[in-house]
Amino acid sequence: MKAGDPFRIRDHVADFDDIVSDMVSRSEATRAAIPLLPDIAYGHGPNETIDLFFPPGRRHGLPVHMFVHGGYWRMFSKRDYSYVADTVTKAGAIAVIVDYALMPAVGMAVIVDQIGRAKRWVIENIAGCGGDPSQLTVSGHSAGAHLSTFLFNQAQVSSEISAALLLGGIYDLKPLQSSFLQAEIGLTDTEVAEFSPLGHRHDPDTCVDILVGEEETPPFHGQADNFAMELRHQGLSVSRCQLPKRNHMSSVSDLGTAGSAAYERLRSLIETRRR
Repeated sequence: MKAGDPFRIRDHVADFDDIVSDMVSRSEATRAAIPLLPDIAYGHGPNETIDLFFPPGRRHGLPVHMFVHGGYWRMFSKRDYSYVADTVTKAGAIAVIVDYALMPAVGMAVIVDQIGRAKRWVIENIAGCGGDPSQLTVSGHSAGAHLSTFLFNQAQVSSEISAALLLGGIYDLKPLQSSFLQAEIGLTDTEVAEFSPLGHRHDPDTCVDILVGEEETPPFHGQADNFAMELRHQGLSVSRCQLPKRNHMSSVSDLGTAGSAAYERLRSLIETRRR
């Protein structure tokens, strides 16, 4: 493992740019190949949109899966991750790929609120698109895994999220204040306290799959372990899995790669909760 900032992913993934380029290319192919309703507004802001991708066949009572992209809250967009819809639609579900505003133009509170409003749009409107909101699952990578936790973080009220797949996530924001990222997004102490998932209670009816690549830097393994332990303590059903020979970027690329471990975990999460 290279020395240096363990959160600076580019320093630890030699083919970072090649992986991102491949993801973008595959996403464009997905957008051309799979039935798509693009840029549906869940709010009034320019980034407050979702893309819906549909499996073949009749659109009625389909399960629904939301995906929240990563990028340390300050880069990428939903369009870069359209390829995840390949896996979701093959599992028979409607794929909801979520966009949101980026830091530092907005603060963490704005983004968390946006993700919550995207979920509310799905619950209130997806039936009109052929989906069943009672069969709602979610996944996210890196910052997207962090944001996804706020979709099932109310212990006293049903979140309506039956299962979540969290890949390479950040669940305690405090260490980021000592990383390269602080100069880019300027996390405040208030944001760290309010928006660290480890400090929240979560819906005990949500099943959670926590994944991390074997070749991730130590903090990602430690955060996955700590969050899995905390959720189990809160009474949630939790699986903690290490993806062999995968790093922070190859693991998320695998979400759309048939036969990979990440692909199979995502497909299984959706299919096992179909009614």
